Formats: sequence, structure tokens, C-alpha cells
Amino acid sequence: MYEFNFTPVLASFDQLLIGAWLTVRLSCAAMLIGLVVSVICAWGKTSGPKIVRTGIDGYIEIIRNTPFLVQIFFIYFGMPSLGLRLSPNSAALLALVVNFGAYGTEIIRAGIESIHKGQVEAGWALGLSRAQIFRYIIMKPALRTVYPALTSQFIYLMLNTSVVSVISADDLAAAGNDLQSATFASFEVYITVTLIYLALSVGFSALFYAIEKMAFKYPLSR
Repeated sequence: MYEFNFTPVLASFDQLLIGAWLTVRLSCAAMLIGLVVSVICAWGKTSGPKIVRTGIDGYIEIIRNTPFLVQIFFIYFGMPSLGLRLSPNSAALLALVVNFGAYGTEIIRAGIESIHKGQVEAGWALGLSRAQIFRYIIMKPALRTVYPALTSQFIYLMLNTSVVSVISADDLAAAGNDLQSATFASFEVYITVTLIYLALSVGFSALFYAIEKMAFKYPLSR
């Protein structure tokens, strides 16, 4: 009979918290940078010249049709052959940004294309600049439309950070692996890691719901 013993896990719980903090930082940084990439690519895909749209389509197809693990390996192990050598944490961040950017582009593009052309034409009639039309008439209502999908993609991104431990990034999964190797308490360690990931997911979901209620409480139409 297996005797459960959480004492070694509790004694080193601070290691798991440090790993969880890095997971949160990686996820938030990747989402913020990836969101900028997504908006730029979505604008290029909907309003850019053909060569730009083709390049963005190629980027999206490559990322969406290759495993995230392979993308990490390519950046961390493959890019040094081209002269770009990154630390494990930096490579993990870049891989997450590139991955989120591809999925976020399609999400935001769908939101942009949901805006009725009559609203854009009204903006031109009022004398608004291209930047003002994109910011106030297109992006603001589009973000409200795609906000749930973007937040779901963030949760998925945060859970995907567990993969970056394969290149020795110091995230929560890596901390759990190190603790398991030191204590051999596999069940106790990984059930604790699972509960931490669950707590992070539920916590961010609640935070995003509160932000949605505060930021998007205005009506869509009068």
C-alpha cells in the first residue's frame, strides 16, 4: 500500500511558487507582446497589399500546423546555427509570442471583419483619419467581440508553458520535475502542480470576467 507523504512537497513549496511566478510572467509577457503582433498582422491581413497578406498567411499556416514543442526546439536549438543564441527563458518567451501571434491574428481578423462597412464609411464621412477609424470604429468593437476568444487563448497559452521545461526554462513544470527528482514523491508533487495550474486558470478566468464587465459594459447599439 502506498503511503502518501506531502511533507517533502510542503517543505519545498516555495520552489513551486517561484516556478508558478515565472509561468505567470511568461504568460502575461507573451500575451501582451503577442497581442501587439496579432493586431499588426490582422491589420496587414485585412488592409495590406497582397505580398503582405501572403506572408502573414504563410506565418499563420506554419505555426498552426506544427507542434508547439517543435517550434520551441527550432528556436532554442535551431536558431543558434543562424547566429541567434537565446537563454532558455528568452527562447520560451519568443516561442510563446510567435505561437500566440498566429492564433491571435486569426481571432482579431474575425473581429475586424465583423464590423459593418457602413460604419467605416461613416467614419470617412466624418473626416476621421485612417488611424482613428481603425482605433475607434474597427478595433474597439472588434475587441469586444473577440475578447472571450482571446482570454481563452491566454489560458491555453499559460497551460502550454509547461512544455518549455524541456529546454530547461524555470517554469512551474520544471520546478515540479526538479522536486520530484529530489523527493521521488511523484504523486504528491504532480497533484500539487496540477492544483496550482488549476488555481491559476480559474483565477485568471475570474479576472478576465471582471475586466469584461468593467471594460465592455457599454451597449453595442443605441
